[in-house]
Amino acid sequence: MASDYQIMKIRIEELEQRVEHLRVSRRVLMNLVEKLEKEKNCAMTKLEKENRKLQRHNAFYAQTLLIKNRRIMELEEQMQSKLS
Repeated sequence: MASDYQIMKIRIEELEQRVEHLRVSRRVLMNLVEKLEKEKNCAMTKLEKENRKLQRHNAFYAQTLLIKNRRIMELEEQMQSKLS
């Protein structure tokens, strides 16, 4: 029959192994969290850049429409003045 000392020693070794496994698991999880955080930041940067690009294009398109609309109004006024 094993002595109390041997039983406690085996139990301590088991617990030490579990602690080591938990440390490894924690490192793996922290690495995954860090990787996900980097990917999220990269995606956010890319989306912000795309958003700024779309806003510039949208502003340019709106300005172009405004200019063309003014030209249409000028031509309509010219036609009206010629008909009068």
